[in-house]
Amino acid sequence: MGKFIKSGRVVVLLQGRFAGKKAVVVKAFDDGSKARPFGHCLVAGVDKAPLKVNKTMSKKKIAKRTRVKPFVRYVNYNHMMPTRYQVPSEIGAQSLATDQQMDTTDGRIEAKKFIKKLLQEKFVTPPTDKSGKPSKDVLYLRKKLRF
Repeated sequence: MGKFIKSGRVVVLLQGRFAGKKAVVVKAFDDGSKARPFGHCLVAGVDKAPLKVNKTMSKKKIAKRTRVKPFVRYVNYNHMMPTRYQVPSEIGAQSLATDQQMDTTDGRIEAKKFIKKLLQEKFVTPPTDKSGKPSKDVLYLRKKLRF
């Protein structure tokens, strides 16, 4: 069977603190690593999704409701479910976080800030697909998972 958990794939986390949250695969480690000798991947996800806004709301309220709280972590393959969605290449899933950033607390904070900025920007103006409509993949990532 082919490998389908590649960089850019949208996954739903099943276990732990972020169970039920959506994330994007940044880097996959199919054979594991020295520190984690099992198949896992580095994911960047949405801990707190943006809320709905409408025209009658003030700019201040819209800015507050469109905030995103991101997370970055290593996740075992057994604890995630891949979806059919894959983020567009213009978002650049590989550049969201690096292994060196994950080694230190400051690096993780820096990565979260970058992810927050990027996701908020892409959620407000989603990239278009081939037909010119907003990308369904980014819209799916934006919505809170209902279960």
